[in-house]
Amino acid sequence: MLKKKDIKEIVTGNHPDPFSVLGMHVEGAGSRDRVDVRAFLPEAAESWITADATQKIFHMEKIHADGFFIAHLPEKKSFPYTIGLKTHEGKTHLRKDPYAFDRVLTDYDLHLIGEGSHYRKFEKLGAHVMEIDGVRGVHFAVWAPNARVVSVIGDFNRWDSRRHPMRYIMSTGLWEIFIPGLHEGEVYKFYIKSRYGTYHAEKADPYGFYFEMRPKSASIIYDIDKYAWNDEDWMRKRSQKNWFESPLSIYEVHLGSWMRVAEEDDNFLTYRELAQTLIEYVKQMGYTHIELLPVAEHPLDASWGYQTIGYFAPTSRFGPPEDFMSFVDTCHQNGIGIILDWSPAHFPKDGHGLGFFDGTCLYEHEDPRMGEHTDWGTLIFNYGRNEVKNFLLSNALFWLDKYHIDGLRVDAVASMLYLDYSRRDGEWIPNKYGGNENIEAIDFIKEFNTVTHQYFPGILTVAEESTAWPAVSRPVYLGGLGFDLKWNMGWMNDMLEYMEKDPVHRKYHQNNVTFGLLYAFTEDFVLVLSHDEVVHGKKSMIGKMPGDMWSQFANLRLFYGYMYGYPGKKLLFMGGEFGQWDEWKDYQSIDWHLVKYRHHQRLQKYVQDLNRMYASEAALYEVDFDYHGFEWIDFRDSDNCIVSFIRKGKNPDDHIVVVCNFTPVPRFSYRIGVPDACYYREIMNSDSREYWGSNLGNEGGTQADQIPWHGQRCSINITIPPLTVLFFKPMR
Repeated sequence: MLKKKDIKEIVTGNHPDPFSVLGMHVEGAGSRDRVDVRAFLPEAAESWITADATQKIFHMEKIHADGFFIAHLPEKKSFPYTIGLKTHEGKTHLRKDPYAFDRVLTDYDLHLIGEGSHYRKFEKLGAHVMEIDGVRGVHFAVWAPNARVVSVIGDFNRWDSRRHPMRYIMSTGLWEIFIPGLHEGEVYKFYIKSRYGTYHAEKADPYGFYFEMRPKSASIIYDIDKYAWNDEDWMRKRSQKNWFESPLSIYEVHLGSWMRVAEEDDNFLTYRELAQTLIEYVKQMGYTHIELLPVAEHPLDASWGYQTIGYFAPTSRFGPPEDFMSFVDTCHQNGIGIILDWSPAHFPKDGHGLGFFDGTCLYEHEDPRMGEHTDWGTLIFNYGRNEVKNFLLSNALFWLDKYHIDGLRVDAVASMLYLDYSRRDGEWIPNKYGGNENIEAIDFIKEFNTVTHQYFPGILTVAEESTAWPAVSRPVYLGGLGFDLKWNMGWMNDMLEYMEKDPVHRKYHQNNVTFGLLYAFTEDFVLVLSHDEVVHGKKSMIGKMPGDMWSQFANLRLFYGYMYGYPGKKLLFMGGEFGQWDEWKDYQSIDWHLVKYRHHQRLQKYVQDLNRMYASEAALYEVDFDYHGFEWIDFRDSDNCIVSFIRKGKNPDDHIVVVCNFTPVPRFSYRIGVPDACYYREIMNSDSREYWGSNLGNEGGTQADQIPWHGQRCSINITIPPLTVLFFKPMR
């Protein structure tokens, strides 16, 4: 029976079980049965009930001044009905009662969510437009086990947390409600009151598909299943693709600063505009993939997307969700894959985000020695909690499923693996064995790699892991973490240190060039010259190079050419392909005006030709991850800073000879050992006039002599231009 306490808690927004009070209830027993309908309608001056089947109208009595109405109906059984009301302003409204609908989440859903194996959790939690018993509306569900009350608030109820309190599903921590009449485009949040103390907060939906443009922070109801994809051919081929034996040349892009519209107050390009300009450019340049810095919704531009709030929402900065789908779709139709940077290592403390979500440390660890990255001012996920792990796993699968993403590059993996990452003694807690390994995070990473490949064969997972952790890119069943690829941070650091030196000193640092081959095949590596290398005072790629302007461009061409000859897949950050002088700035466009100058234009043409050569020569990509694909010719000539090696395809007779001169001194009549007594065509010369070089070379190639050299059966006598890389292909 209805109690005064129930009414008071409803009108003050404090009732923990609103469905036990509101809606239609059969009261009494046997012949004394009657039906009561109760509603909280603070905007109503009067209200009534209409039986849907008979259109019979029943008056509702206002029994509390704040707007609690009740109708005692002479009926024995419950029936479908509609609530009518007249506002204090005299307007009339008809609406279906949210408290007349049964639970939507099934027992099976609850079981999978509870054990952390509901990999399509994004289809159950959050806000979903649906139809129940012929009534259109939106179903909301959220996990907040330590809340006393959770309500949906938005423009539709004047942000009044008393209007739509949710149903708590006992022992699951889940809250849900179906609100009839709501539609796509409405903004909303979850209002949460903790069962502990006086804590209350307005939280964005952790599973929200779309967000307001910052600095606003509400979620937006959105149907993401209405886009019609046209990439069936790409998706079919992708599932059968062996990327390990294919060319993989990645253009890393920050969408907010790749190009802006100067005529429109330096506004962002939209997803649809990028689908034209960026894709056309990437295709012209010969890249196989675009890697996007995180596009998931984030409040702070300066975080570059790595401090994520809306894990299931592409940022609204560039348009709505289907526009991002259109961007991905257009990439696929043009033969270009999309890799997303993904940030499961941490999340920001913004009040509308995941932090202290229900008045407790729900998603993060409570102890700051495990739950906070002090360097970044962010919180660390509690990977040992089933619901949190399931949140992240379903998020990874979400991007691969709903947005047809081709790969996920996981940011800051090292910070996940080590409990003492960037911490001093006493600032971290050892694991149960006394070590510094984060066992729960390791298990999460392994499951992430297992389930993503299980459900989406052909996708790539890439680790940004900066330590010597073993078997990062080895299968889980062999004891590895299960990533397909690992960023080669060691190669990048060694080579940048080497290339920044004046050439006169390079002969003392030959180890920088050669050391990477000692571990090159212990992992499946991507060679990276990423955004991290051109910010925070590190200088741009061209700015790192020593010497006058001609030498700087020659050094950079040499460096890029060495990278394309070296074992491993390739990644280059935007602006590096044409030699931007300034460091990258996330708040403005990269310096496209430079391309009108010949030396920048020629560098851009060089990178384009490198990509085309790379994609056309199997020896440069087929055996990237096995020592059979690489052979040193000579690395001992440190005095002249010349190194030479052979890259081999799966057919060992298919090979490319690569020769590098890291000094500005041309070397004439320089003999290099080669395998075959045939003509070696010079297929790439970074010193070509076409690339703003001095145009020294070998007139298109040279005939090998049957003179053994460098342990090879034959040799070629060549001219090696200054600061140059040469590629030779045997022509049998």
